[in-house]
Amino acid sequence: FMIIRPQQKRHKETEAMLASVRKGDRVLTTGGIFGTVVGTKDDVVALKVTDDVKIEFSRASIVQVKERGE
Repeated sequence: FMIIRPQQKRHKETEAMLASVRKGDRVLTTGGIFGTVVGTKDDVVALKVTDDVKIEFSRASIVQVKERGE
Protein backbone atom coordinates (compact mmCIF):
# COMPACT_ATOMS: atom_id res chain seq x y z
CA PHE A 1 0.00 0.00 0.00
CA MET A 2 2.81 2.43 0.82
CA ILE A 3 4.33 1.88 -2.62
CA ILE A 4 1.12 2.12 -4.63
CA ARG A 5 -0.39 5.24 -2.99
CA PRO A 6 2.28 7.78 -4.11
CA GLN A 7 2.13 6.38 -7.64
CA GLN A 8 -1.67 6.79 -7.73
CA LYS A 9 -1.34 10.36 -6.45
CA ARG A 10 1.20 11.25 -9.17
CA HIS A 11 -1.01 9.68 -11.81
CA LYS A 12 -4.04 11.73 -10.71
CA GLU A 13 -1.95 14.94 -10.70
CA THR A 14 -0.70 14.20 -14.22
CA GLU A 15 -4.22 13.48 -15.48
CA ALA A 16 -5.49 16.75 -13.96
CA MET A 17 -2.63 18.69 -15.58
CA LEU A 18 -3.31 17.17 -19.00
CA ALA A 19 -7.03 17.85 -18.71
CA SER A 20 -6.41 21.51 -17.83
CA VAL A 21 -4.16 22.29 -20.83
CA ARG A 22 -5.73 25.12 -22.83
CA LYS A 23 -4.96 27.58 -25.60
CA GLY A 24 -2.13 29.97 -24.74
CA ASP A 25 -0.30 27.65 -22.31
CA ARG A 26 3.45 27.19 -22.82
CA VAL A 27 4.25 23.48 -22.48
CA LEU A 28 7.13 21.00 -22.63
CA THR A 29 6.77 17.68 -24.50
CA THR A 30 8.46 14.36 -23.84
CA GLY A 31 10.70 15.05 -26.84
CA GLY A 32 12.03 18.24 -25.23
CA ILE A 33 10.10 20.61 -27.48
CA PHE A 34 8.73 23.81 -25.99
CA GLY A 35 5.65 25.28 -27.62
CA THR A 36 2.53 27.35 -27.10
CA VAL A 37 -0.83 25.60 -27.36
CA VAL A 38 -2.83 27.03 -30.27
CA GLY A 39 -5.56 24.42 -30.41
CA THR A 40 -6.87 21.22 -28.85
CA LYS A 41 -9.03 18.37 -30.11
CA ASP A 42 -9.83 15.34 -27.96
CA ASP A 43 -6.38 13.76 -27.51
CA VAL A 44 -4.47 16.01 -29.95
CA VAL A 45 -2.81 19.31 -29.07
CA ALA A 46 -1.47 21.73 -31.70
CA LEU A 47 1.66 23.58 -30.59
CA LYS A 48 3.15 26.70 -32.14
CA VAL A 49 6.92 26.25 -32.03
CA THR A 50 7.93 29.32 -34.06
CA ASP A 51 6.02 31.90 -36.09
CA ASP A 52 5.58 29.60 -39.09
CA VAL A 53 5.71 26.14 -37.48
CA LYS A 54 2.77 24.36 -35.87
CA ILE A 55 3.06 20.73 -34.79
CA GLU A 56 0.39 18.34 -33.54
CA PHE A 57 1.16 16.15 -30.53
CA SER A 58 -0.69 13.60 -28.48
CA ARG A 59 -2.00 15.19 -25.29
CA ALA A 60 -0.21 12.42 -23.34
CA SER A 61 3.16 13.63 -24.67
CA ILE A 62 2.92 16.83 -22.63
CA VAL A 63 5.17 16.55 -19.60
CA GLN A 64 4.87 19.95 -17.99
CA VAL A 65 3.00 23.24 -18.27
CA LYS A 66 5.67 25.95 -17.98
CA GLU A 67 3.41 29.03 -18.13
CA ARG A 68 -0.33 29.45 -18.09
CA GLY A 69 -1.92 31.44 -20.90
CA GLU A 70 -4.35 34.29 -20.38
